[in-house]
Amino acid sequence: MESRYGPGVIRDAIHSYLARRDATSVRDICKGVEAQLGGSVARSSVQSYLTLNTPDVFERVGRGTYRLNGEPAVAFAPTLFRSLREEAVGNATLVLADCANWLADRAPDSVHAVVTDPPYGLVEYAPREQRKLRSGTGGVWRIPPSFDGHTRSPLPRFTTLTPADLRGIRRYFEDWGHAIRRVLVPGGHVFLASNPLVSYLVSDALASAGLERRGEVIRLVMTMRGGDRPKNAHDEFDDVSVMPRSQWEPWLLYRKPLDGRVQDNLRRWKTGGLRRISDERPFGDVIASHPTQPKERALAPHPSLKPQAFLRQIVRASLPLGEGVVLDPFAGSGSTLAAANAVGYDSIGLEVDPTYFQMAVEAIPKLQAVTVPVLSR
Repeated sequence: MESRYGPGVIRDAIHSYLARRDATSVRDICKGVEAQLGGSVARSSVQSYLTLNTPDVFERVGRGTYRLNGEPAVAFAPTLFRSLREEAVGNATLVLADCANWLADRAPDSVHAVVTDPPYGLVEYAPREQRKLRSGTGGVWRIPPSFDGHTRSPLPRFTTLTPADLRGIRRYFEDWGHAIRRVLVPGGHVFLASNPLVSYLVSDALASAGLERRGEVIRLVMTMRGGDRPKNAHDEFDDVSVMPRSQWEPWLLYRKPLDGRVQDNLRRWKTGGLRRISDERPFGDVIASHPTQPKERALAPHPSLKPQAFLRQIVRASLPLGEGVVLDPFAGSGSTLAAANAVGYDSIGLEVDPTYFQMAVEAIPKLQAVTVPVLSR
């Protein structure tokens, strides 16, 4: 007897299958979906989903042949490959897994907050671009010029994103938002780092996933992004900058809808608000920061490492009563988990790249031990 699956399950399986292939026949797509789901799926169900979502999501390239429209580098969909390894590091649990798989397996209403620094444009952390970064051959990543005698870390070039890449970002984070909303308890907050060039897409995607926008936290930080004169014409147009020098980083702030009033939600779920800095000071939406210091980068040489002084403030605010579990679905070198350990919270981190996973295992206790200024309580 044929197994029956909801349209979202079939949709995710089609996305996962086509994200790894070029144009493919409906017959082969159906076989791929069945292999992922472990049961029989009606070809008519697959065909209907393809037809209804062409050309917005899929592109018909021939009779009975489809591919993803724009072929985004990364698709948010569970695959057959589940978590491969787990490590306990203090109060943190680090999992080697794709977050799509883990979130699909996680029980609903079981995470109290999300604090994460995802791949802003997705493509920069695709396997091909990571191989280029590690071999020093460029690709999306560029090495900014040195400044005041200091060598700067690589930066991904989001101005190179194509319209197809931008559509892929929008689709990915809407699917991700749905998965996050399912595992969050009511009133749970999401702090998500972004970039001014793509934050509007991610913000719209999270709202479409049913999360409530609660503002935006501004990390005031001078970076080496932007401010350059026109390439190959810097002498001719020496008074011109192509785009502003970046002096801030947006952290999107969303919340799963409450279960009743805020006080009701706090009593039942321990969530719904943000932890105050002190009796006199609420948590604010502008935080003065600085580029991650060399001493921290030496402990965790990840290209997107955020400083502990900033992360500990975000993480601490995410659990209003100091109780619950903080999740980082894009753990990288484990800096969010280290911050959670430092403030005494339980946390879970998910990392799909084995190299970064091993880096995090070693770096979390070292980053946790970093001394940072203490806010008044």
